[in-house]
Amino acid sequence: MPAILMHPLAAALYAGLAVHLWRTRWRGPLLDQPSGGLGIGERSLLLVALIAHGVSLRMAIFDGESMRFGFAIALSVILWLAIALYWIESFYARMEGLQVLGLPAASVAAMLPAIFSEAHVLTNAGSMAFRMHFLMAMLAYSLFTLAALHALLMATAERGLHRGRISPLLAGLPPLLTMEALLFRLIHVAFVLLTLTLISGVFFSETLFGKALTFNHKTVFAILSWLIFAALLTGRHLRGWRGRVALRWTLAGFAALLLAYVGSRFVLEVILGR
Repeated sequence: MPAILMHPLAAALYAGLAVHLWRTRWRGPLLDQPSGGLGIGERSLLLVALIAHGVSLRMAIFDGESMRFGFAIALSVILWLAIALYWIESFYARMEGLQVLGLPAASVAAMLPAIFSEAHVLTNAGSMAFRMHFLMAMLAYSLFTLAALHALLMATAERGLHRGRISPLLAGLPPLLTMEALLFRLIHVAFVLLTLTLISGVFFSETLFGKALTFNHKTVFAILSWLIFAALLTGRHLRGWRGRVALRWTLAGFAALLLAYVGSRFVLEVILGR
């Protein structure tokens, strides 16, 4: 199927599922979910949507021997990862609340690469080492972005619970302990990918970028982000860090990552447009 058709197909599937879950899970002002989570048909349709979205992203990023990347593709990747993660987690916990929040955004994000088709053509794209390095950096950044958004959602839900006022949408979220466990799974995977990105950048910088690694502000912020997340995971395992402490460390690490080069030139080329 042509790429131009894959984007609207994924968007339509996401939107249809969002409408269906809204009608079947939200009745009146309060959430009234049937027991059992997603049905087989719902789960299968969501998988088809994820496959269509994934194929559309592959077509958008890989164009023969070249690679293309831009802000629209970045947002689309982040939402694809979010929905894929919620689909996997739905086998173990109730994720309908997060899915109903994420599916409309994913529907819009699936169309972005088709609407905003202009993207940066990446150099060195013919090198398999560069492709692996870039994909690890992109996935690490996307997962940390998702973790930061997840942390903000948790903070909002926690604040609402403490005040005794919470909106119906937030009332449909999984328990905070479930969301916290999901947050740390996100951070663990992203941390491994960031570690591999930094290692490949250090040892293969000249091969990947045609010059030796330079110690500048980009490198400093990338290492600082790695250290923050390393400290967070260490504190989690040794001292049981959770709640607001974990949320603050997560947001601090993400803020450092925004200022970092992360090896793939993502921040400078996509966020800053340089």
